[in-house]
Amino acid sequence: MAGEQLHAAPKVCLVIGAGDGVGGAIAKAFAAEGLTVCVTRRARNLDQLEALAEDIRKAGGKAHAFGVDARDEAEMVALFDKVEAEVGALEVVVFNIGANVRFGIVETTTRVFQKVWEMACFSGFLTLREAARVMTPRGRGTILVTGATASMRGGKGFSAFASAKAGLRSVAQTAARELGP
Repeated sequence: MAGEQLHAAPKVCLVIGAGDGVGGAIAKAFAAEGLTVCVTRRARNLDQLEALAEDIRKAGGKAHAFGVDARDEAEMVALFDKVEAEVGALEVVVFNIGANVRFGIVETTTRVFQKVWEMACFSGFLTLREAARVMTPRGRGTILVTGATASMRGGKGFSAFASAKAGLRSVAQTAARELGP
């Protein structure tokens, strides 16, 4: 229509596991490139997450904070649906949950091992699956997964973390082979 400006839909980046380290830096970098950034952490850390989103907004970016347990399938499905419906189509999804804990093999309880695996591997699977679910029909999008040296070799005191990161690496490589073409 004459005289009306059409606004392009926002390009959206979702960072699963944004904090004051790598995840926060990733979110700030994508925001600086003009993407609307959605950042997540566990709901109990929502104050810290809101502070990150506010820092991004103060720097001129657009940011939204979501408290989510990335290990919970229903929460992850709902998160992706909400971002797509309320913020915009996802162009970039970054998985950055580390779960880096150090316990000797004898001191590693079943609970610790399972929780680390859920945080660093299973939640990565859920992220990759949900990103593929919304991006594949559009035929575009980028999914990034942060890793660790532990994904290649274990280290003293890191049986839970190393095995979870190795599993995440395999899930990411599988997804790349399936989705890349």
